[in-house]
Order: sequence, then C-alpha cells, then structure tokens
Amino acid sequence: MNIDIIQWSVFIGLTLAMALATAWQVKRMGGRSTDSNREFFLAGGNLSWPFIAGSITLTNLSTDQLVGMNGNQMLLLAWWEIAAIIGLLMLAFIFLPIYYRNNCTTTTELLERKYGSKYLRASVSLLFLLGNIFIYLPIMLYTSSLFLKTMFGIDTPIIVISAMLAVVGAAYGISGGLRAVAVYDTISGVGILALSIAVLVLAMAAIDFDFSGIPMERLSMIGDSESPIPWPTLLTGMLFIQMFYWSTNQTITQRAMAAPSIREGQKGVLAAAGIRILFIPAIVAVPGVVAYKLFGDLGDATYGQIVAHVLPGWMSGAFAAFMAAAVLTSYTSVLNSSVTLYVCDMHEQFLKSKPDVGRLNTVISLVFMVLSIALVPVYSGAVSIINLVQELNGLLSMPILSAFILGLVFKNVDARAAMLALLFGTSLYAYFTFVWAPFHYIHMMAITLFACIGFGLLLNTVLFRKVASIPFLQRQARNAA
Repeated sequence: MNIDIIQWSVFIGLTLAMALATAWQVKRMGGRSTDSNREFFLAGGNLSWPFIAGSITLTNLSTDQLVGMNGNQMLLLAWWEIAAIIGLLMLAFIFLPIYYRNNCTTTTELLERKYGSKYLRASVSLLFLLGNIFIYLPIMLYTSSLFLKTMFGIDTPIIVISAMLAVVGAAYGISGGLRAVAVYDTISGVGILALSIAVLVLAMAAIDFDFSGIPMERLSMIGDSESPIPWPTLLTGMLFIQMFYWSTNQTITQRAMAAPSIREGQKGVLAAAGIRILFIPAIVAVPGVVAYKLFGDLGDATYGQIVAHVLPGWMSGAFAAFMAAAVLTSYTSVLNSSVTLYVCDMHEQFLKSKPDVGRLNTVISLVFMVLSIALVPVYSGAVSIINLVQELNGLLSMPILSAFILGLVFKNVDARAAMLALLFGTSLYAYFTFVWAPFHYIHMMAITLFACIGFGLLLNTVLFRKVASIPFLQRQARNAA
C-alpha cells in the first residue's frame, strides 16, 4: 500500500511541477505577436530550436508509439522509427524552405498558393481533420488510458480515464496555444526519454541480456510476406508514408514553421532526427520483445506490464507522470493543429475573415475534444493498435500527398483535377482495404499514390485541356541546349 501511495504522490507532484515550469517558461519567453493567428498557432514565430526538437519528438513519441509498437513484441516494428529519419530530412531540406518562402501558417496554405484555389486548400484540410478527429485523437486517448490502467492496476473504465486526459489536454491548448504545448513537450520530453531508456536497460537486465528462447521472427529485422512490415515495403510505400507524416502533416510541420527563421527551424528538425537515431527505435521495440520472454504474448498491454515489472514504485510513478505528459502534449498538439486547419482554411476562408481567434479556438477545441472522447470505445477491440493506425492512414495520407506532389513537381495542373484525384485515391484505397487486398497495405499505399498522380494528370489533360509540365526538367533541357 505504501508503494501505491508513493507512486501516486510522485505522479501528482511531477505533473504539477511540469505544469508550473511550463507556465514560468512561457511567461519568460515573451515576444507576443499582434497577429492572433500567428500567436495562437505559430507561437508568435518565437520557438527556438531546442523547443522545436522537443516538441516534434514528443508529438510523435506518445503512448500510441510506446504502447502500440511494443505491443507487437517484434524488433521489426522499429523500422517505422528508423525510416522516419528520411522524412525529417525531407522536411528540413525540401519542404521547410518552401513553407518559409511562401509564408505559410498551414501546410495546406501552400496548396492554395500553388493551385490558386481555396477550395482545394479546404478539401485537403477536411481530410486532415477527419484523420485527426476520427483516428489520431481517440487512439491517443485509448492507448494512454490503457497504459495507465495496466501500470497502476486500477479498475476505472478506460472511457473515464480518457475523458480526464482529454479535458486537461484541451485546457493546455486553449489557454496557451502552441507556445505552451511546445514548452510542455520539451520539459516532459527530457523525462520520458530518460525513463524510457531506463526501462530499456532494466528490461534487458531482467533477462540477463539473454534473448535466447525468443522466436526468431520476433528478433528478425527482415520481415517476410506474413509479417507486419515485409522487407520490400521499405522500398515502396514506407518512403511515402514518411514523406506525408513528417513533411505535410500540419501537426508536425507547425512546430518547424514556428521558428523565427528557417535556419532555426532546420536546426530543430535536425536535432529531432538526431534524437530519433540515437534512442527511439530501441525504446519502441526492445521492451516488448523482452516482455514476450517474461510474460508471453500480451498485445497492447505489454508496455504497461513491463514498466510495472522493472521499475520500483516511486520511479514508475515518475514514469506515469511523464507518460501522461507525453499523451497530453501529443493530444494537445493534434488538437491545436486541427483548430489551426479549421480556423485558417475553413472559417476565415468561407465564414468570417476576421474572427475572434481566442473564442473560436475555445469553442472548436471543445467540440473536437468531445468527439474524440466519444470515439474511444471504437478502438478498444483492436488486435494491434499501431498496425490499425497505419492501415487507416492510407485512406487520407496518399491522396493528400498526391495533391502536394502534383502542385510542387508539376506546373499548370488544374485544382479541380487535384480535387478529383483526392476523391479517387480515397475510394481506391478504401476498396483495397475493405473489399480486395491484392498486396500488403504498405504496397497499396504506393500504388494509391501513383494512381492518384496519374489520374490527376489524365483529368488535367482530357477534361480540363491543360498540359502539365515539369519545370525542373525544362530547366535542365535549356541548360543542356
């Protein structure tokens, strides 16, 4: 009983300490912008590279990664995090310079500048919002609630824990905007990384660093055709999934666009890539494999079980506090980016060009929060939450990425062709997923992307009588001549 008291005391104390430290740092930063959109959604353009790196890392590294990936209890799942490094490099050196040159608040604003259509911008924003509200937000609440319930051994229903986390997370986003989210991300990030590494080392020590007896398919990094990640998919859809997530996803890019300069933003992205190389693949895969040797197949309850097993009571209380902080910031990050997309790409474009951003931020945040809580039970029966997330992503990610590629690589593409390609791609991937699946879903993501691009170019020529060109190739031809 004393351990429980100590555990809860450390949990509550650290949670309050991080909240106070965040409030102090946000007040200390100053530099408030008179532009309400820039202040609420880009932290006044005042985020330095350590906060960008910390926020990008913790926005991605939450319970859906730690719980979901370790829940597969296979080293193979580390490929998601290894491949992410390519996506971060694309963001730093390809996409971020383009966003800064075009002075974008949202990634979708770039589409309006390239195509000259606010309707395409709003359509892509709507797809992002559907993904955030129906996939990311409820899954974050579900996985974090499952982790806390497993680790503390409490009987409280998951929906109740989810609601409590959602309310606190929404309060952060409403009161402090992106600035508070980024600072809280960074403060909690130091703790979550340190304790995740401790769990990794202690878990391996629990089996005397001896992985014998674990089936080879759990240890192999080369996936066969029946595995979650067959090795050929690393050369097809995996690359485009990373491009979409790290370079066009508003939740991630919003942090990098909040720097005072492009160089500061790039430093933050590269620092996040460095953290990922050094730590993330091991902490999202190895503890799960160790837990397989200790406890057998536990599914998504794995990480909470191994943490409770290897950490002493006071330390597990600290870990729970940092994990709660991680989910709060990840939840708030997605919530903040969702409100950003709605306000900038929909409300200001079609309803009211100069709204009260503070009030609108509050109302929309509360609406999205309630929806995300209501959807938590939908995911409670999932066999593997991380594989489900990745599979559902294809409904939106590849069609959206096709619009960016058509706009950035080609010139003279009609916005209507890109919009119809979006609908085509979503329908095609839905058919692949729910009706006929000839290949692994990661392969089908690549097929969907190229089908969208081809369909868009075909419509552009046949239906809208425009001839698309590739400026880069034209410049090369002129130089050669």
